[in-house]
Amino acid sequence: ITVYSKPNCHLCERAKEVLYRVGQQIEFSLEEVNISQNPELLARYGHDIPVIFLDGREIARHFVRERKLLKLLQ
Repeated sequence: ITVYSKPNCHLCERAKEVLYRVGQQIEFSLEEVNISQNPELLARYGHDIPVIFLDGREIARHFVRERKLLKLLQ
């Protein structure tokens, strides 16, 4: 799972909390990408964060539902 986010983003923090909870039940690797350090990503996603990808496919934007994520990982 890859999460595109940036510092001081409350939606990003909430999404990461969901990811960490799900990670307690199902093991997966998590990569966090700080878009504020990449002008191209900042232009692409701006305020549409967090954006969450599973195996390169976007599965959520702004928030992630725990049940949906569990289902996708099974």
